[in-house]
Formats: sequence, C-alpha cells, structure tokens
Amino acid sequence: MLHHPEFDPIALSIGPVAIHWYGLMYLVGFALVYVLGQWRLTRGHTSALTPRDLEDLIFYSVLGVVLGGRLGYVLFYKLDYFLAHPLHVFYLWEGGMSFHGGLIGVIVVLMLFARKKGLSFFTVSDFLAPLIPLGLGAGRLGNFINGELWGRPSDVPWAMVFPQSGTDVARHPSQLYELGLEGIVLFALLWWFSSKPRPTGQVSALFLIGYGAFRFLVEYTREPDDFLGLLAAGLSMGQWLSLPMIAAGIALFWFSAKKPSR
Repeated sequence: MLHHPEFDPIALSIGPVAIHWYGLMYLVGFALVYVLGQWRLTRGHTSALTPRDLEDLIFYSVLGVVLGGRLGYVLFYKLDYFLAHPLHVFYLWEGGMSFHGGLIGVIVVLMLFARKKGLSFFTVSDFLAPLIPLGLGAGRLGNFINGELWGRPSDVPWAMVFPQSGTDVARHPSQLYELGLEGIVLFALLWWFSSKPRPTGQVSALFLIGYGAFRFLVEYTREPDDFLGLLAAGLSMGQWLSLPMIAAGIALFWFSAKKPSR
C-alpha cells in the first residue's frame, strides 16, 4: 500500500501571487500543443495552416476549454446548486471543470475558426487531435499532485491512501491511469495513425473513440462524485458522457472511410 505524497498545491509564490500546480499543468499542456503543432507544420503535415494559425487556434482553444469546461460542469454535474447560487459559476478558483464540456467548447472554436479560414472543420480537427492527449495527461498529473479525483477502494499492490479523501482507505490512483491511457497511450496511437495520409475525419474519429473508451474504462476505478454517485445501469456521469463520444467516433470513422485519403 502506498501513500500520496501530499504535495503542496502551490508550486511557486511571488509575494502575494501564488502559482498553483494545477494551473501550471494547464500551461504545460498548451505549451506541448504548441511545440508539437509547430513540429508537424515544419514537416508538412498540412499546407492549410500557418504558424500564426496555430497560435490563434491555441489562444481561442484556451477560451473554449475554460468556458466550455466550466459550463459543462455547471450543466452536467451541479445544475441545481448553481441555479441556487448563480454567482458561484464565476468562482473558478474553487475548482469544477468538465472535460466533455471543454471538448464542446473547443469544437465550437474549431467550427468558427474553420469557417473564418474557409477550411473544412475536419481538416483543422484532424491536425489538432494528435496534439491534445499530452495536454490532457498534464492535466491529470495536476489532479494527482492535488490529490483530487481519487479512485475507488482497492487492494491492488499499488493502491494508494489519499489523505485528502478524509479516510485511510487505499484506493486506485485513477489519475495516473488516466495520465497513462488518455495521455500517453492515446497520444502514441494518434501520432502513429496520423503519420500517414488518412481520409479526412478519421484522425478526429479515432480521438473520439480512443478518449471515450479509455475514459469509460477508467471510470470503473474512479470514485464517483459524492453529490451524484452512480447513475442508471450503475454507470457514472463520466461514462454516460463518454458513450456519445464513442458512438460519434465510430460513425465518423465509418463514413470517413469512404472518402479519399489526404
């Protein structure tokens, strides 16, 4: 049995300004997207986008992640609470973000960006999709450092006690599972798959299938939100939100297979 190291959530303090690890992981994530995106551009993975386009995409995607992630959390997880306390929607420092909401926010950003540039939505999303997983992994590392989103009780040899949970029960380190699957494995899969010409939309489809499937599986080891618990069919909210992703990804992969490779 292992014990969580109980890291100080504040990475650096400069006078009254405190830089938290979780916020720092967001910056690391977007930095990775930028570096990997520049690498792909210099190697001719697309002629439709320029380095300046990549910078604009990242800037607006940050807004999409933050606004979509927060609104998704409000709507999917704690709508009754925020209807009773509407001003708390803006209390971002108290935490509360939804990946699925952030994904919707980024999709809206990509739709607007593609329309402005006169490009196909999937031309843009296929380029961006392989860059995202390592950023997601950085976010899960931030969750682990904070000792939040811990797993369900377990007796596996690597089970870990999270004092932040208020108990001495050993649990799955589900944040690290997500780091490994949604971050590293999904990145390797998409990076390999996108290294060769594929029909437009297939890279995006594989991202939806891969993330949705990995998230669905990891949710079996992740402690459900105490204010929600398990929902219909014994599934968590994260699992129910992942199912449409998987279905949409399978449909997109099948339809895009009929298109010529780019």
